[in-house]
Amino acid sequence: MAGNIIGERFVVVSFGESHGRCVGALVDGCPPGLELSEQDIQGELDRRRPGQSLVTTTRTEEDRVEILSGVFNGYTTGAPILMLVWNKDVDSRPYERILNTPRPGHADYPARIKYKGFNDWRGGGRFSGRITAGFVMAGAVAKKLLRKWLGVEVLAYSLEIGGVRAGPLTVEQIRELRYSNEVRCPDIEAAERMRSVILEGRRKGDSVGGVVECIALNMPVGLGEPVFSSLDSDLSRALFSIPAVKGVEFGRGFECARLKGSENNDPYTVVDGKVVTVTNNAGGVLGGLSTGMPLVVRVAFKPASSIAVEQRTVDLNTMKETSIVVPGRHDPSVVPRAVPVVESVVAFVLADHALRAGFIH
Repeated sequence: MAGNIIGERFVVVSFGESHGRCVGALVDGCPPGLELSEQDIQGELDRRRPGQSLVTTTRTEEDRVEILSGVFNGYTTGAPILMLVWNKDVDSRPYERILNTPRPGHADYPARIKYKGFNDWRGGGRFSGRITAGFVMAGAVAKKLLRKWLGVEVLAYSLEIGGVRAGPLTVEQIRELRYSNEVRCPDIEAAERMRSVILEGRRKGDSVGGVVECIALNMPVGLGEPVFSSLDSDLSRALFSIPAVKGVEFGRGFECARLKGSENNDPYTVVDGKVVTVTNNAGGVLGGLSTGMPLVVRVAFKPASSIAVEQRTVDLNTMKETSIVVPGRHDPSVVPRAVPVVESVVAFVLADHALRAGFIH
């Protein structure tokens, strides 16, 4: 299967490049009869749209979605759903000047070798965060599907940026406050400090990384197809497809390595006639299957690679060392705009597994 396709029953095909004509997604496998409009998609896209604040890139794309197929009279038809946005605020001139000096932290060099120089290098091309607009389109469809059939709710937020971490949060706080500020953190005091860290990095021409946490509520028991298509396997694969992701963990994740089994295991109990666990250290997944407890996954993002600090590279024409200051318009931290992307990716993987397991039909 080609690398631009993911899913078995809810299939997502990603297309487009950063400075090409458009970016988008083709969704195949959505059942007929789901009420869906461009407004449903647009609301999600607006959350990742660039140029909305000082903590994001100044590129000002409208990102107005068009649904070209698969929806008729306000409902899905069962046919493939083709969605796209046009790239309008494009300036490729800075990239022409650095074509032969690969940017540290970017895929410029390996992509040039793999594709024999025929890849679209403008703005990072296929490797740009710009392609995640298509992820959000697919995720918007998946979220409506999950809500309608299962009542599943997917919520992501900025847990940590530049070393500043949010404190303990309730589901209600996450739901109500995650989009109340530019950094998408429900902890308002931590959000202010995150904003300051991002702006300080921007002032110095540098960038900062962080962590997005995503939870899925009202999960059914038994989603997942072990062993190679287990729920956490497929979620990890999809989440690592988001540009700048360098780590994925479920529940207590790497912290489990420092715990005893008696500390890490989640004891079972019965509440209102339903089997639940007292704790959720597993993050809602055991043996690659959903347990019915909330899915909890955290995604680590590296600092944005395009920075205004001078860095060492090579000139591929002369094969000698040189230096580079990356031009263009870039995010000082990708984390705030990654929040709806993580949410969307989790949603379309869950939708795929729900269809495979027969929970949605």
